[in-house]
Amino acid sequence: MAYGKGEQRVATTQGKCWGIFICWLLGNGCLFGFNSMLTIEDYYTSLFPNYHPTRVVTLTYQPFVLGTTAIFTYHEAKVNTRLRNLAGYTLFFLSSFAAIVLDVATSGRGGIAPFVGVCIIAAAFGVADGHVQGGMTGDLSLMCPEFIQSFAGLAASGMITSALRLITKAAFENSRDGLRKGAMLFSSISCFFELLCVLLYAFIFPKLPIVKFYRSKAASEGSLTVAADLAAGGIQNRANSLSEEDPSCVERLSTKQLLLQNTDYALDLFLIYLLTLSIFPGFLAENTGSHSLGSWYALVLIASYNVWDLIGRYIPLIEQVKLRSRKVILIAVVSRFLLIPAFYYTAKYSDQGWMIMLTSFLGLSNGYLTVCILTEAPKGYKGPEQNALGNLLVLSLLGGIFCGAILDWLWLIGKGW
Repeated sequence: MAYGKGEQRVATTQGKCWGIFICWLLGNGCLFGFNSMLTIEDYYTSLFPNYHPTRVVTLTYQPFVLGTTAIFTYHEAKVNTRLRNLAGYTLFFLSSFAAIVLDVATSGRGGIAPFVGVCIIAAAFGVADGHVQGGMTGDLSLMCPEFIQSFAGLAASGMITSALRLITKAAFENSRDGLRKGAMLFSSISCFFELLCVLLYAFIFPKLPIVKFYRSKAASEGSLTVAADLAAGGIQNRANSLSEEDPSCVERLSTKQLLLQNTDYALDLFLIYLLTLSIFPGFLAENTGSHSLGSWYALVLIASYNVWDLIGRYIPLIEQVKLRSRKVILIAVVSRFLLIPAFYYTAKYSDQGWMIMLTSFLGLSNGYLTVCILTEAPKGYKGPEQNALGNLLVLSLLGGIFCGAILDWLWLIGKGW
């Protein structure tokens, strides 16, 4: 489908606001399900006090999301992106529903068997995330920067889940079995949201004019991953015929070449999430001591992180404060490691106010640096290369999360496990 210059201007504005909003919702859905498991950590801690549920659930989740993403990154040029993302969002919905069914079936009892069930559900969330996060990032990388910016605002899922959890906890705090009722209401909301994401991606997003334009453009540059997306949007895919007419349209840098050209960006994302996950959520949930907020303390810390993470992801919209220098970004990323001794001494000697402030800065820097990298890295590449680079960057990000979740256990040394 060819576009003239005038048609291009129209196509790249029609449906743009709707596209940004839907990308924001889809970004939230990418982490909403698993964030819901982390945000009801007070409930799981009461059910499984001897199993370190916050740390174990996070560590169970990570190998599956990392392994799934690695497989898709290797085969990204041949993968049906639409089927990949739909499968991921559907699995998010089914896993959220399974968490509710498990709790109902066990009547909210603890023990090793229900805990294993929770870990299996966390693993399913990991497989779903491995489908969606890399698939959506690669898909949106070949579109306008506002889409990837909005999707990268998936930290809003953390803020929304934290806000909903505080509300549901307060609503049932004084009722019998209130902790469980609040957690189940919260899980039901999460399940509904994941179903909404399935419907949005399947029936609404591919029909937006701006989405049709960018996918047609990617197909003309040789992308083979958008065929099903184009068909869903009512456009005949011409990628194969174009490649036969002009073989140069499919010439692209290999995945290895893209990685070599963007090693610093990949390292940046790895280090950002290595640090963040070595502190959040395990350290905040179990290693900050007892304070006047009582059982609310861990929830407030997690909410503080999520709110400022979201704010940090939208600060780069202000062009004057957005980091573009690759060297400056790397310096900022490495400097964040000063937060490790800061958290250690704050937990040991300071009060809750300082801990909340430090947690807020952790979230702010995490969100800000992530979006600066994800919006700058794809510039200057063709559609197929942007898709491949998006998958590579997400793989690096998830590698950092996995290693950070392992290092988080080091805080338990000397604590008597």
